[in-house]
Parts: sequence; C-alpha cells; structure tokens
Amino acid sequence: MNQESQNLNPGMPQLNASAPDFEARTTHGVRKLSDYKGKWLVLFSHPADFTPVCTTEFMAFAKAYPAFQKLNCELLGLSIDSYYSHVAWVRNIKEKFGVEIPFPIIEDLSMNVARSYGMIHPGAADTSAVRATFVIDDKGILRAMVYYPMTNGRSIPEFVRLVTALQTSDKNAVATPEGWQPGEKVIVPPPGTAEAAEKRIHDGYECTDWYFCKKDL
Repeated sequence: MNQESQNLNPGMPQLNASAPDFEARTTHGVRKLSDYKGKWLVLFSHPADFTPVCTTEFMAFAKAYPAFQKLNCELLGLSIDSYYSHVAWVRNIKEKFGVEIPFPIIEDLSMNVARSYGMIHPGAADTSAVRATFVIDDKGILRAMVYYPMTNGRSIPEFVRLVTALQTSDKNAVATPEGWQPGEKVIVPPPGTAEAAEKRIHDGYECTDWYFCKKDL
C-alpha cells in the first residue's frame, strides 16, 4: 500500500469493538455517534449523490425505514458530497420518484468519517466512499460490516434480516443459520467439553450430530 492509500484508509474498524466516534453535519442537523446510544444504527456510505444505483438504494432504505424502527434501529447515510448536494438530491428523489428520505445524510467533504470507518478504497475510487454498511448496536459496538462494489446495489432486506438476527442472538445466546428468518429454528452453540457433548444428545434439541443442534425459540 502506497503512502496516498495509507492516508485515505489508515485502518479498518474492528468487529466487536467500539465503533469509531464521529460528529458531523447532516441533512437533519449535527449528528454524533453518542446521539444513538440506546438504539441500534445502520451507518451506510454511497459513492455519490445523483447516481442511479445509489438512488435505488436510498429509496429502498427509505421504504424499509419502518421495519428498522420496529427493531429500535436508526439509519444514517454518508457520502463525500456537500450538505447542499444532499438536500438537492433528497428533494429530487421526492419530486421524481415520489419517495421521501426520512433519515439524515452526513456531509463528509473532509472524509474524516469515511476514513475512520475504512470507507475509502483507492483501488475502487480515490475520492468516493464505496458501498459500505456498518451495524452498530445500542451500546456503540460495531457488530457487522459489509462492503459492496461501486457497480452493484445492496439488498436492503438483508440488513433488516441481519439486525433481527443479531438481536435474536443477543437475547437468546444462540446463533442463526444461513438465511434465517424469524420463526425458524436457531442453532445452539457447540458444547465446550466432551461431557457437555454427551449430555447434549439428551437435552431435547434437534441434533444432527453433537456439534450441530437446533431448537425453537
């Protein structure tokens, strides 16, 4: 990695560690990470305002906003664009597509927030944030991060599902299998000892083997 790349992306945030703090101007006024204490937060970046793929993503996030709110989860967008560009774009989406964007968008001309979250990937674009999505829990801990290429939009229902799965795991001390949806069986964590593995078979779980057991919640 050359010096320019290091300056743009000095380090990646870490899962299960405190999310990088920020204070930034947004379309809804100044926002800080601490403003979201007690709530979950999906922080997501997009390459630029007034671009087609980003427009589809923002409309999908807007339509899914009530589902996120039911999960005690807020949305916060970001791009390396000005506040004025964000406002004009939001107004354009409402005028041309009939969709109102109900959540704030960070102005990050300084790229301070984008750098701290590792949103700048020089191999993809030198001055744009890639499609990065970060799930931060109600204690300010970074729980998940997902990156998409510039050319392809995210599936917003997957982030609703992911927040739901994380909250389910926290509440019930379980894991969730591939594609899990609420109401489906969850995975019981593998036993830590041979004795526990032997006991597991008789605990009433749906076991394929000692390490692979499911149960209903």
